[in-house]
Amino acid sequence: MSSKKDLFKYILSRLTLLPIMLWIISSLVFILLRIAPGDPVDAILGTRANEFARESLRIKLGLDKPLINQYIEYLNQLIHGNLGISLNTEEPVKLIISKALPASLELAIFSILIASLVGYLIGFLGAVNPESKIDFLGRIFGIGTYSLPPFWAAMLIQIIFAVLLGWLPIGGRLPPGAIPPPPITGFLLLDSILDKNIEIIFSSIQHLILPSVTLGILLSGIFSRALRLNLEEVLKKDYIEAAKSRGINNARVLFKHALPNTLLPILTITGLTVSSLVGGALLIEITFSWPGIALGLQEALNQRDYPVVQGIVVIISSLVVMISVGIDIAIAYIDPRVSY
Repeated sequence: MSSKKDLFKYILSRLTLLPIMLWIISSLVFILLRIAPGDPVDAILGTRANEFARESLRIKLGLDKPLINQYIEYLNQLIHGNLGISLNTEEPVKLIISKALPASLELAIFSILIASLVGYLIGFLGAVNPESKIDFLGRIFGIGTYSLPPFWAAMLIQIIFAVLLGWLPIGGRLPPGAIPPPPITGFLLLDSILDKNIEIIFSSIQHLILPSVTLGILLSGIFSRALRLNLEEVLKKDYIEAAKSRGINNARVLFKHALPNTLLPILTITGLTVSSLVGGALLIEITFSWPGIALGLQEALNQRDYPVVQGIVVIISSLVVMISVGIDIAIAYIDPRVSY
């Protein structure tokens, strides 16, 4: 950035896009749900319900109004922070999301940590040892994890570690009959630590290992390939050769000059990977019966629960858009070469 004023203008322009992008996404969700096959009345009452019962429920749910009126009411509720009421359970959508979102965030945080540790380590070793066995195995690992179908990998890991070996639970967040700690934060592991419940702490870690490791390993291929390619390219730059020719220690050249210059593309890829967690987490949560927001979205779609689907998509979109904008702002702040 040429100046702080330019940086401020850029940040302001990116933040201005937030409501516009969310409006477009929420509008698309509204339209797609209305034109998709299926009727929420049939999902609630069944196809054999009489016409009077069907019409009464349709009026109660507000589905008898013209689409434009439903859309205006939907936008008005969104502006006021009201995500609506579930058509099936009649619970506030906010409450449904507040119960499920912490479970998804807990899984996402541990998955990203595992993906970063494994992926960056493999990518780093491959970049500093080009054309070696380590580099070759790292490439195979990156391609393999990137191309594996998440549901297939999840089922395979379940069969090996839960069914055949019996080392870890096959799914869920806690064993049946276990009493969860008081929901202070919504994060089960953190709540059990705050509650000082050793048994639940141990149990929650056991249940978290398989889904988080599965998702983390699947995502780690992206991290390893990104770091390896960027670091390999940086190590060929003239200023790296100049630093070496001046007698600077190789480790110092690597950690002080090469690695910092791979930060920006890695930061971008990390931000984009968070978005891919939405699709990957859906299959992982279903396979491992993880009671997160992605599993809730799948159930709401099956039941044609418009408010829940709309609310979940709006919340997920908000998180993804805010992370993307945050990454853009961070890059603009860190990299002096960026100009707008």
